[in-house]
Amino acid sequence: MPRMKKPRAVPVLQDRPNKWRVLLRRQRRLLAPAGASLAFVLVALAGLALLHVFGQGDSLRERLGRLTAGMGLRVQEVVIEGRQKTPEDMLRAAIGAIPGTPILTFSVEAARANIEKIQWVASATVERRLPGTILVRITERRPFAVWQHDDRFVLIDREGQTVTDENVASFAKELLLVVGSGAPAAAASLVDALAGQPDIQARVTAAVRVGERRWNLRMTNGADVKLPEGAEVQALAKLEELQQKDALLDRPLQLVDLRLPDRLVVRPLPLHGAEGKTDGPPPAPATARKPT
Repeated sequence: MPRMKKPRAVPVLQDRPNKWRVLLRRQRRLLAPAGASLAFVLVALAGLALLHVFGQGDSLRERLGRLTAGMGLRVQEVVIEGRQKTPEDMLRAAIGAIPGTPILTFSVEAARANIEKIQWVASATVERRLPGTILVRITERRPFAVWQHDDRFVLIDREGQTVTDENVASFAKELLLVVGSGAPAAAASLVDALAGQPDIQARVTAAVRVGERRWNLRMTNGADVKLPEGAEVQALAKLEELQQKDALLDRPLQLVDLRLPDRLVVRPLPLHGAEGKTDGPPPAPATARKPT
């Protein structure tokens, strides 16, 4: 019996796209840019309408703020974080956010710039949180020393920037008094050097900047300690050693000169005479008074 061949598979023809479908696809491609143009025209017309309603002299922020204020977007509260020493009334005046005003008209940039003009403030961030909250975070300058210059006392921070000249006396017992021109810029290195010798630090009542180059320390016993330029750490370590061995700063001294690395110069106070008179008047203080 002859072998029968398998019938070949007949290919299935795909339906041709409907002519209306093809036409619709073409129209969609043509309408896409036209739709974008129409949206742009509508936005432009809306802007012109707003300009007509609210007045051409108003800024866009003011117009938008008044438009959205009726929806409840008004300043309801101002939250301040990080404030400790900065006067609150001064801070709120710098923020300038009045409850009830449209929140979208509030300028966070202008508020931040005004806040950072306050001497107590090192930096600030201002956020607008809808629907009605203004959040202000500030970083305050930390008082580092009291600076006396031309009979004026001010608080300075570690970078030597002025913090305030108000209520300075309340910091007098906890901060070092530095005196003279150039003292603020150099105070940080001296305070760090004194921190390494706490026994000496406790005996210092003031530090005078001499010629904007070096320091003289006024001690609790009335003596002036002259430190060398640029070698405060080594000189204070030597002074600590002398105090431990010989109780140097417990003696009635007028001067201790540590400027020379290979020698120590000490000048005692004038001795009393046999009849109770002194050999001369005591020396006038070389450093300034504490702030009052």
